[in-house]
Formats: sequence, C-alpha cells, structure tokens
Amino acid sequence: MIEIFKTEAGIKVPAVTVNQMIEIDRIAIEETGPNLFQMMENAGRSLAELTIKTLGKSWKKSEILILAGTGGNGGGGICAARHLANKGAKVYVCITSTEKLKDFPAYQLHILRSTNAKQISFNELTQLNPDLIIDAIIGYSLSGQPKGISAEMIEWVSKKSGIRFSLAVPSGVNATVGEVIGTFINPDLTMTLALPKTGLVNEVTGELYLADIGIPSKVYEKLNLNYLSPFSEKYYIKLFN
Repeated sequence: MIEIFKTEAGIKVPAVTVNQMIEIDRIAIEETGPNLFQMMENAGRSLAELTIKTLGKSWKKSEILILAGTGGNGGGGICAARHLANKGAKVYVCITSTEKLKDFPAYQLHILRSTNAKQISFNELTQLNPDLIIDAIIGYSLSGQPKGISAEMIEWVSKKSGIRFSLAVPSGVNATVGEVIGTFINPDLTMTLALPKTGLVNEVTGELYLADIGIPSKVYEKLNLNYLSPFSEKYYIKLFN
C-alpha cells in the first residue's frame, strides 16, 4: 500500500483507501457539492482529453472502444465517448447491461445517442480490433472477483493488442491493496480520480494519471488529509510512486 504519491513537480499527494474515497464522495454529494453528474462530467472530459493525447496525431483515424459498466465508472466512460465523438473520433461503446444502468450513467447514454458514437453489443466485439480500449467496467467498487459479462469483457481485452486505458482503477484490481483476484485489466495507463488510491502500484496501473473532478479542499479537510492541490493550471497530472 502506498500512502503518498508525487507529481513531476515534487508535490506530495496523499493516497486514500476505497472506504475513504466513498466517504469523500458522500461528503461532496450530500454536503458541499459537486454532485455526481458534475464529477462524472469532469472525469469523462479529462479522460477524453488524455485519450487524444495518448493516440497523438492519428487520433481521428483511430478506432476507440469504451467498455462501460452500469455504475459511476461506466458513466464516466460513456461521457468520455461523447466528448470524443463530438470531436470527430471513431467511437464504439459496449455496456455490460444497458437495462441496469444507474440514473446518471443512463442520462450520459441518453446524451451520447445524439452523437455519431456507435453502441454495440458484447457479441459484436469480435468484429472490432480497436487501437485504444477504455476500461470503465468496474472501478473502485470491486467486491470479490469480476463475474458474468464483466469478466468476459476483461478476458476479451487481455487478448487484444491495442492500447489499454483504465478509468479510476483497472477493472479486477482492489484499489486499496492492489490485490488481483481472478481476471483483471492490465492497462498501459490509468486515470484515477480526485485522489490516488493506496493500491495503485505501477505493476497494476501502467502510467498513472490523476484527474481533478472538482471536489473542494474542505472535503479533504473533513478527513484530516494533508492536501495541497497538485493541479495548478491543469485538470490532470501524472503521478509517481
């Protein structure tokens, strides 16, 4: 477990456990803001921006696939899909269960359907060989090992050669301790949100980035965290451990 990460400028960023992150989300949503949709939007936009940067000059010609779960992590992935599609990228979205999407992710999908992004079923994945795959399947809410279609998606990703990019935490990885049980995503890079998690070691994350999702500093003060914003003029930064 890692307690402190650092930025390129040497700023120390405290790491939190999953339970601490759940409490941070609760305080923001119930007491201070921003609400969940705002945080999801901020995450998705930063994810889209780093995706374009990662692909470089070929980003408009590249095929980008977003694999999304039904919770907040999936909502962030669906949001990123919309931003990418709005800019003219070739985007495909596959959701573990459209019928089980929670309220905010479902609304993200509603907006996405007004873009040129293509929503596909799990069975249609075999027709794709994407240049970059965004893993927004499970996130830090993992409980036990992945099961069902989530596990099948993860196994499918392991056989592909494209760039693998995880949102929040690689699916199948315990964000608190870095433990892997069963199948998991082994990404080239990961964008975690708000604060890094204690289990996000390089062996499971690849390059690690941190995105600002708009949580005010007073939220972190309530948890007695020694927090100095590492973002300056940026909305996402690279982290080192």
